[in-house]
Amino acid sequence: MKNLIVAVFAVFSSLVVYSQSMEVPVPPQPGFDVIRPGISQGTLDTITYFSQTTDTLRRTVIYLPPGYQAEKSYPVLYLLHGIGGDEFEWLRGGQPEVIFDNLYADGKLQPMIVVMPNGRAMKDDRATGNIMAPDKVQAFADFENDLLNDLIPYIEDNFPVIKDREHRAIAGLSMGGGQALNFGLGNLDTFAWVGGFSSAPNTKLPEQLMPDPDGSKEKLKLLWISCGDNDRLLSFSTRTSDYMKKNNVPHIYFVDQGGHDFAVWKNSLYMFSQLLFHPSATTIPGKAH
Repeated sequence: MKNLIVAVFAVFSSLVVYSQSMEVPVPPQPGFDVIRPGISQGTLDTITYFSQTTDTLRRTVIYLPPGYQAEKSYPVLYLLHGIGGDEFEWLRGGQPEVIFDNLYADGKLQPMIVVMPNGRAMKDDRATGNIMAPDKVQAFADFENDLLNDLIPYIEDNFPVIKDREHRAIAGLSMGGGQALNFGLGNLDTFAWVGGFSSAPNTKLPEQLMPDPDGSKEKLKLLWISCGDNDRLLSFSTRTSDYMKKNNVPHIYFVDQGGHDFAVWKNSLYMFSQLLFHPSATTIPGKAH
């Protein structure tokens, strides 16, 4: 498959696409994350669910798109936070609801429900004290069980969502980016759309993420990898992209200009979300070079 280098605004470094089946959005222009008067807005809510994994009630934030109707069925994006955050981190720093509202107003987004959970699966899941303590780091790995066996079933029992892999996506920033790659690529019978933004050292080695590249790439609708060019964690994204390229796994690798911060993560969310859940999308075909 021919590499496609997409020219973007001068403030961005590079956008490399190892695919010929998707038209990748250009990075956003200023104002994409600013509230726009007079447009329809989605709905934010905080809900609780019982987690058998932690034996506690846990909170998650949910975004319902403008014009949401309970009699319709929607795909779901599970959007994960970083090591110092919680279920409110994206809202505090990323304005995802504003980004989504503006994209809907421009006709650039497929209607979807967005779930922003707490990715620290432990009884006290607050980001307090030593956030690098071994039990708190382990809780991010334990969230895989909470996500698959507690949260997703709760969402599917209580909201009108489509219950198959083709209509589930997972993405995250930093520690959540590592979770998204680990849990998404490790559970391709559950997720078909996977995105890692500035993924942290919790990201598994590529050989562990995808031990069977030929089988995995047949299931993937989208694999998105991105990071800032001044981010000290860039090597984790690069090694994952290099492995995918070596094994002919189509994916998108976006190197933004910036560090480990929301300026980069918001750009990635803006672009990644536009690629999700298009009815005509098929598994990314072909061979990367």
